[in-house]
Amino acid sequence: MNKNYIFTSESVSEGHPDKLCDIISDTVLDLYLSKFNESRVACETLATTNRLILSGEVRGPDIQSSEIEAIVREQIKNIGYDQDGFHYNKLQFFNYLHKQSDDIALGVDSKGVDKEEGAGDQGIMFGYACDETPELMPAPIIFSHKILAKLSEYRKSKKTSGLGPDSKSQVSVKYENNKPVGVSSIVVSTQHDEKLEQDDVKKIVNPIIKESLPKEWELPKNFYVNPTGRFVIGGPDGDTGLTGRKIIVDTYGGAAPHGGGAFSGKDPTKVDRSAAYVSRYLAKNIVASGLTNKCLIQLSYAIGVSQPLSIYLNLFKKDDNLEKELISIIRKNIDLSPKGIRKLLKLNNPIFKQTASYGHFGRMSDSKGSFTWENTNLVELFNNI
Repeated sequence: MNKNYIFTSESVSEGHPDKLCDIISDTVLDLYLSKFNESRVACETLATTNRLILSGEVRGPDIQSSEIEAIVREQIKNIGYDQDGFHYNKLQFFNYLHKQSDDIALGVDSKGVDKEEGAGDQGIMFGYACDETPELMPAPIIFSHKILAKLSEYRKSKKTSGLGPDSKSQVSVKYENNKPVGVSSIVVSTQHDEKLEQDDVKKIVNPIIKESLPKEWELPKNFYVNPTGRFVIGGPDGDTGLTGRKIIVDTYGGAAPHGGGAFSGKDPTKVDRSAAYVSRYLAKNIVASGLTNKCLIQLSYAIGVSQPLSIYLNLFKKDDNLEKELISIIRKNIDLSPKGIRKLLKLNNPIFKQTASYGHFGRMSDSKGSFTWENTNLVELFNNI
């Protein structure tokens, strides 16, 4: 493997049309879980010029469409969309959510092939951690997220003016001896008021980028802001949004594999989401224990079967015995059934809206119960090897 290289990841803001749809889908999910924590939800969102459409399957409390519409409009307002082409109060809202298929429900409702609650679908899920950053995440995706989160913070607090909610970032990180040492290029595209020129936007963005990077890192010569020169029309008015189109942004920025499914809008019985979270949890705790500087885990599931069909673990070392021992410890101590994962990580709570932007991983767990999969309370278990 190359020890000296450049690796690039991108992020998108909460106002990006696809990411807005992720947030809306998770907002709907949280609403159902807040009323009944065993609700089943698979909510997809489509957004285009002054139109927003919900579709998908639910099983849970009978929630009036007007209540769903109200929280959706409020969320769009919070993101910052009061533009002519996409306005929280003026857009047309369509709700096509319907009852979950009884056939799908069969595999989950403790009627699987092993008489336990089974996975809601087949699939593969990956978890990854590395020691490149304090968050134990790859540096390129973390700094891409931080730039956009800081842009949003400045925009919403009115520390700056003239920026819109739709933005993207791309950070290329230089590695020496497999360690991040700086950035070779940065690209930031952000929606802005019509009166601003490209140089005006660059002056606004420049100090925010500096604040988002390590103090010892210089801004690169290859530093691009709105490379086309103009980004006035943005959001769903400029580009249709769909739930689940930014899965690499959601995870590790391409530094590690992603399984087959997206996360947002899916309740935690769906292993696309819950097993990806527990995989990250396990990988992070293994790295935090000091056994390795990076770890990749894969789980695989079959619909209606409670336990994973396989566990793959890679420590990126020449030590097959340690990998086998860790897999054995995981199987003996961690219940990786969908029900076991939900209990372990407390996933039946309405905690998902905040996961939908700026990454599902590398975040701080909080008092509301979000990001429990980022805790490192298994370090002692792995340190006993």
